[in-house]
Amino acid sequence: MNADERRFEVLRAIVADYVSNHEPVGSKAIVERHNLGVSSATVRNDMAALEEDGYITQPHTSAGRVPTDKGYRLFVDRLSELKPMSPAERRAIQSFLEGAIDLDDVLRRSVRLLAQLTRQVAVIQYPTLTRSTVRHLEVVQITPARLMLVLITDTGRVDQLMVDLGDVITEDATGRIRTMLNATLAGQRMTVAASKVAELPEQAPSELRDVMLRVATTLVESLVEHPEERLVLGGTANLTRNVGDFPGSLRRVLEALEEQVVVLKLLAAAHDPSTVTVHIGGENEAEDLRSTSVVSIGYGGGGTLLGGMGVVGPTRMDYAGTMAAVRAVATYVGNILTGR
Repeated sequence: MNADERRFEVLRAIVADYVSNHEPVGSKAIVERHNLGVSSATVRNDMAALEEDGYITQPHTSAGRVPTDKGYRLFVDRLSELKPMSPAERRAIQSFLEGAIDLDDVLRRSVRLLAQLTRQVAVIQYPTLTRSTVRHLEVVQITPARLMLVLITDTGRVDQLMVDLGDVITEDATGRIRTMLNATLAGQRMTVAASKVAELPEQAPSELRDVMLRVATTLVESLVEHPEERLVLGGTANLTRNVGDFPGSLRRVLEALEEQVVVLKLLAAAHDPSTVTVHIGGENEAEDLRSTSVVSIGYGGGGTLLGGMGVVGPTRMDYAGTMAAVRAVATYVGNILTGR
């Protein structure tokens, strides 16, 4: 083992002990707990070199050292493989998520599960409509002058919309409207569907034009993004377990998490379902989240990215375990929503 490799092993030992004990780590503890095969003096020299290079630092009140953001970054970059989930954990994830009844339930369960597995705050983005496709549009006549539209997307999203027609129509006319809508929209991306719907009143036979105009107006509003329902958040209480991880800033972290725009920006980097992205401390754009680390990934399937998900926690976290949990849950969510 050369000097660089040995120093990295010392850093790894400091990260492991600090994450599990939340106590600054001294050279004596490293020699006792980790079989590095070198003397205390060598470990002390390595710690001095790591400190000089900015990978560890000494808190004022202690003889031990703690990792810096730069130290965690080196540790994460050198994680050659993620700690695999056990077969029992994978089965538990799968059975818990497969019990979901609809899209909302899948996302709520995912967030609850991820928060439990990582003991951090979990966040998942709703499948963005721009990437969704219309699977079917059902038109139900509630009264002779009122229709209910049920829009179903390939991501399992179901929107119910009421349309007051201002006039009565026959069941036959309702059937013709249903046929026209599905012929135009089924299989179309949401963004394309919105523009096609806007053209429908002009294409409708004259006796259905007024009705189609009302239907189209209601539909276009639904086909455009609903920014207010973009995120599901869970496990914020986990942050309060160790207030010391957020010196003087836990309230600011919680307030930042309530800002949906801030969290959406965190997930914006997660555009690949196969790559876990980690932002550590000062790497986070939002100033109020610079005492946290964000582990995120995209979810989807079959080449389609549906959204991002991940966890937010202190920089002192079990990176290998957290990254593995985020990747595993994302895989199952993607499989369920794309019907694989």
